[in-house]
Amino acid sequence: MADEKSRTSGEIPRPEPKGPILPTTNPEADKPQPPKPAIHPAFYVAYVESPPSQYKVWISLSSSVILFNKWILDTLEFRYPVILTTYHLTFATIATQLMARYTTLLDGRKSVKMTGRVYLRAIVPIGVFFSLSLICGNLTYLYLSVAFIQMIKATTPVAVLLSSWAMGLAPPNLKQLLNVSAIVVGVMIASFGEIRFVWIGFFYQLGGLLFEAIRLNLVQALLSSAEYKMDPLVSLYYFAPICAVMNGVVALIWEVPQVSIAEVYHVGLFTFFLNGLCAFLLNVSVVFLIGKTSAVIMTLCGVLKDVMLVVASMIIWGTPVSGLQAFGYTIALAGMVYYKLGLEAIKGYAGEASRQWAEFGAARPALRKVVVIAAALLFVFILFGGLAPSSYDPSQYLSGAAEKLGVSS
Repeated sequence: MADEKSRTSGEIPRPEPKGPILPTTNPEADKPQPPKPAIHPAFYVAYVESPPSQYKVWISLSSSVILFNKWILDTLEFRYPVILTTYHLTFATIATQLMARYTTLLDGRKSVKMTGRVYLRAIVPIGVFFSLSLICGNLTYLYLSVAFIQMIKATTPVAVLLSSWAMGLAPPNLKQLLNVSAIVVGVMIASFGEIRFVWIGFFYQLGGLLFEAIRLNLVQALLSSAEYKMDPLVSLYYFAPICAVMNGVVALIWEVPQVSIAEVYHVGLFTFFLNGLCAFLLNVSVVFLIGKTSAVIMTLCGVLKDVMLVVASMIIWGTPVSGLQAFGYTIALAGMVYYKLGLEAIKGYAGEASRQWAEFGAARPALRKVVVIAAALLFVFILFGGLAPSSYDPSQYLSGAAEKLGVSS
């Protein structure tokens, strides 16, 4: 029986196992999986759930500082931009000194080999141009609208490129010049379409751009050495004192004899404190953004911020924006994105944005319709503003609506 059982069991063919009896790995897991496509955070930086909070904080603070300064200098009629800039830098000087003593946020300065010679030869010249750019930039708010100022600022890459050639920091490149030409053409068209064009304000803004471009090139030359690498907050720790002194001297000669204590109280000490705090927190937010972002995200976030500021200027101050101006600004923004990102990167992000927009429409069709309608209304508003006569000013309609609602403007 034993032989029969043995013989019987031997005659039954066993199926060959298709895989190992005791699998130790998942064969499917060993195969390289293609990465799931995801749109770049900057494309939906305004969407609450998706981007990191640092992006939203940076955009909010950067926009708030510009609008806050315009409100103090223009709406509250405190027409002393140099004093305001001196206050910002003094606030930053005191704050960074306190942070250096009681926090670890400025510990990066310990790795910087800063000597008196380096400070005089490197930090002071950068501080001089930083001071000049701030003075000219704030003077511009007395003459031009926030919307037009942001349009002119689109030429910053052009100014940086040309100044780097003039300073011998980079060899002239015709291809780069052609790449930034669209920015210049767009801003020129926007300037022709500006309804409230003021030459002195325009020249102040160009001067501010030139000084800022020189400052950026000097900073790049300084930071090209590993021993002088520093984050924006450490940079502010070194630059703020010299800038505060320079601006203070200019303010003492130019504006302090004219200002009265009544004008200061009209703005309010608490308002000044909030303004200085907002300007300082902007520098802090940039520090926390470092390491979590890239040049691509900052470029796209910057474009989004500029567009938001133009819209905010139209809503808050009733700034008229002509159709020609909107067309030129669109060209300038497109040229800036192309110059900083390149054609291939733009194609990739555009395709991914289209796919995500389709998925968003499928998931939330009602919200997508609201976005489309809001964009269409904004376009019509800008178009009719551009077709209106040069005396067109939406502020009168906003004031009339406020009176009907019983709200004092």
